[in-house]
Amino acid sequence: MENHFRIRPAETADAAAIWAVECRAFSDPWSLSGIGEMIRAASTRTLVAEAGGTVAGFLVARAIRDEGEILNLAVLPEHRRRGLGRELLTAGLNWLREGGAREVYLEVRHSNEAALAMYRARGFRPVGVRTDYYRHPREDALVLRCLLAERE
Repeated sequence: MENHFRIRPAETADAAAIWAVECRAFSDPWSLSGIGEMIRAASTRTLVAEAGGTVAGFLVARAIRDEGEILNLAVLPEHRRRGLGRELLTAGLNWLREGGAREVYLEVRHSNEAALAMYRARGFRPVGVRTDYYRHPREDALVLRCLLAERE
């Protein structure tokens, strides 16, 4: 199957489209204003994946000194299992590495097996648990870490 998508930095005008993906992907979505703030924040990078001219997925990453964090990653259900999430993650990790990050953290639902498999394939390993981190439904989050020096 060919992938027909492109990844680019998000613009403020993308906030509503990103929010629409967020609302379809998560049971406890970020607010539209929160997404706008992330796009504008100097310490974050928001990337969108376009398919057929529409936003099909996005990633938000943050860098602080030598540490990075994947704050959010979502792909519309009809575009999953086509490599979109993997490509967004790779682009985000590259941005963090270029900015000097040596390690990257993220939280993921304990039950999200597809995301866990993708993250493990990219070198992320569990380092902790946040009890009752997610609200709808209530569930623990696994804290994962990737050492970027190991990925070079």
